Amino acid sequence: MGPVEELRLCLPARFRSLEPFNILVMRTPLLRFIALFFCTLGLLSSDLEACTRVVYQGPNGNVMTARSMDWKTEIPANWWVFPRGMKRSGNAGPNSVEWTALYGSVATSSWDLATSDGMNEKGLVGNLLWLAESQFPELGTATTGQRTLAVSLWLQYVLDQCATVEEAVRLFSKGDVAVITSVIPGTSMVATVHLSVSDASGDNAIFEYIGGKLEIHHDRKYATMTNSPVFEEQMAINGYWKGIPGTVALPGTNRAADRFVRASYYIQAIPQTDNTRVALASVFGVIRNCSVPLGISSETEPNISSTRWRTVADHRNLVYYFDNVLEPNVVWVDLKKLDFSPKAKPKKLALEGPTRPSGECSASFVPTAPFVFAGV
Repeated sequence: MGPVEELRLCLPARFRSLEPFNILVMRTPLLRFIALFFCTLGLLSSDLEACTRVVYQGPNGNVMTARSMDWKTEIPANWWVFPRGMKRSGNAGPNSVEWTALYGSVATSSWDLATSDGMNEKGLVGNLLWLAESQFPELGTATTGQRTLAVSLWLQYVLDQCATVEEAVRLFSKGDVAVITSVIPGTSMVATVHLSVSDASGDNAIFEYIGGKLEIHHDRKYATMTNSPVFEEQMAINGYWKGIPGTVALPGTNRAADRFVRASYYIQAIPQTDNTRVALASVFGVIRNCSVPLGISSETEPNISSTRWRTVADHRNLVYYFDNVLEPNVVWVDLKKLDFSPKAKPKKLALEGPTRPSGECSASFVPTAPFVFAGV
């Protein structure tokens, strides 16, 4: 696909067939810029909630993954320590996949119904973000031999079973597991998400269900992901902005495409250093730049929602940070201080409320019966 065709894809469908208009746009640099500007401003308002994920690939293995969680309403988050050896079911009907966790992890739960973010003891990190274009297979339509997995467990399945991005790609490339979505309990909203994974080497993969089929994008360079559109179109939009120096102009709205461009630019522009302290401050600066101030949302532009919390995962040092926008301090857990052995019990740490933690909090987790993942 050439550059003209890629830009044409960025235009609203009603403009793609207007040949005189397209010819003029493609031949005129200023109009080409304007077309791209309106593309990134206005096209991508179909995603219901907005998040951003970006990976820092510094020297000497100084790799960090950051994400923001944007949601229209409160989305309570807790930290869970899940040890190795836990037995799980996919919770998606009689053909649910069953497994035993090979690796321990720290998971960030949403409403104690699903794992939406997390890091395992091997430094593998996963993030679930909204994608309105997602179309998951229907329960009962799985092919012969396929096992089913509730979307609430999608990320936890990866953290339990994989040490690297390559392993996660192989796990799903076999095609013997189908992820099934459902309505978020207590709402009328179907969970339409896509999954990103990153590892200690800086490798990346994006998993999306489009038209009922799983699409996998695997490459170290896929360091940025937001919401709509599907990942291939995000890359095409970002490709055009790369021709415009970020010191001259960057798209500044809260929409998904603009956040994608800013995150992609800033994660390369910040200091490329193996100094953990400097890199961490810089990465937090990038993800905060892509956040939406608390209290801002739009009924007519549903992809704009307030940022509720942010995480940064330090793959090299196995430290996982959490930044609640309602709290004045960042908290973190050093995974090297946790007991992930099969004899250990699951533990929980509330990330907000009167018992909220402060600083490094590995000693603050409390043995707790694990929550029940939302089923299909």
